[in-house]
Amino acid sequence: MHYHAESYGNYNASTVRQNAAVDPLERVVRLASGSAVVIFSLSTCCMCHAVKRLFCGMGVNPTVYELDLDPRGKELERALMRLLGDGSAMPVVFIGGKLVGAMDRVMASHINGTLVPLLKEAGALWL
Repeated sequence: MHYHAESYGNYNASTVRQNAAVDPLERVVRLASGSAVVIFSLSTCCMCHAVKRLFCGMGVNPTVYELDLDPRGKELERALMRLLGDGSAMPVVFIGGKLVGAMDRVMASHINGTLVPLLKEAGALWL
């Protein structure tokens, strides 16, 4: 797993404003599209730990952003909750830059057989 409090890379400037005052939702979108599997997590959350273990157990190496370790993590957490729109809790998972959702949606995808094809399509799983 790759753990980050914040990560900056080479991003298309026409897509995302490149300044320190980036809107939290834009920042979420930028971070979520940076890897095949991105998990926004809280380091002390048991459900977050479980979803990280699920992906690692499948051979997936997710990028994890521990929001409680990020100085601006609270604003990212609020943006994620607005994005989910249903008051869901952490973790929040993106695969291939697309929002999957919180733990309930990830587990539903795993149980109904749609998670593995999604991971393969995103290039996170090859077998």
